[in-house]
Amino acid sequence: MQDFQAKPNFQDSEHFKTFWSNGNGKLLQEWSGAELSFKDWGKFAPYFYQCDEVGDQVVKDVYFKSSFSDATSTIKNYIENGVDFNDPEIAESLKVLFKQTESIPDWLDWNLIEKGSELCQIAGLNALIILRDYVLMGGYDYAYLNKPLILTGALKKGAVKRLADTLNFWVNVTRKDALHVHKKGYGFCITTRLIHSYSRLMILEKTKNWDTKNWGLPINSWDMMATYIGFSLMFLHGLQKLEVQITDEDEAGLFHLWKYIGYLIGIPDDILPNDKKEATEFFYMWTATQPASDEDSKHLAKSLLDENLETPTLKYQFQRRNLRYLHVGLNWFLLDDETNKRLGIEEVKFPFAFAKFLKLRNRLFFRFASREKQIQIGASAQEKVLDDYLKTAPRNKHH
Repeated sequence: MQDFQAKPNFQDSEHFKTFWSNGNGKLLQEWSGAELSFKDWGKFAPYFYQCDEVGDQVVKDVYFKSSFSDATSTIKNYIENGVDFNDPEIAESLKVLFKQTESIPDWLDWNLIEKGSELCQIAGLNALIILRDYVLMGGYDYAYLNKPLILTGALKKGAVKRLADTLNFWVNVTRKDALHVHKKGYGFCITTRLIHSYSRLMILEKTKNWDTKNWGLPINSWDMMATYIGFSLMFLHGLQKLEVQITDEDEAGLFHLWKYIGYLIGIPDDILPNDKKEATEFFYMWTATQPASDEDSKHLAKSLLDENLETPTLKYQFQRRNLRYLHVGLNWFLLDDETNKRLGIEEVKFPFAFAKFLKLRNRLFFRFASREKQIQIGASAQEKVLDDYLKTAPRNKHH
């Protein structure tokens, strides 16, 4: 792995240049004031071949030495009750993991975390729309980033499963006080971190043709940084597009929230952005490692759209078709035209109609509802959708 050196192989590709000169990349630069260059490439490039070695060692010491259910119970106990660091029977890797995650970094500001949490809840159903139609769908445009998804059976499991898992994680890490040690959101960070490690080790063990030189390590630290920029920068940009009211403190809080979640999940904190300017600059460099959509990307996009036709929360097929139409329109509103075309998302009549309705609704809602009411209504709506997904999504199976 040490012999490989990541290069900005796609900086001259048409999809890269179009995104940053005419697409959402241009909007991100103008909005954030970012200065786009490769001057810091040498700082970030090594992370393409680095991963969460602490999490990987825990999986080897715990999950590979007992049944999956027993290992999960062990981790759950340590999450909720902590680790006895003086117990010689406890694997050293577990002590390293929990020493790191129970240690509060010097830069952490709990007041900012709370503001970020409040913004996520205030956003209400807007948040879930953006996560689905901007962050998740937009991520499918990056072919190498999708490789672990494909190899871990994302298409076979279907979009319902991925939506439920993503939503379950997102809701639980963005609630009030969720990230304090031993709390529920903290637990979601640890378990998700170990799922990533488990998946990475399985991919490397079972995939003979994994192309480390070009794809990086599976679920590598640089790709993880880009994923979490989706939860912060892209999420914030989507809120802005839908005219959700955001204060400067909310914005700072959102980046701080996802920096801490990233820290808990094993991403080096020196590559996690503090604001939208840094996030855009970091994202610019990473996108030069990624080719445009491939056939797998198109299959993932189609699976996400067709999930609307399978949802059991709507009784009639015409309701499901209407829901799919609304999401297609939102894809065309939130993503740029070239991204939609690459992903094979069909064009529809009046694609921006629902987005215009949402913008009007948001203007009225944020004008007349108090902040406390915004949080209450938004959080309740998100938790209702999550409950619906958890009732219907297939359960995890491990072998």
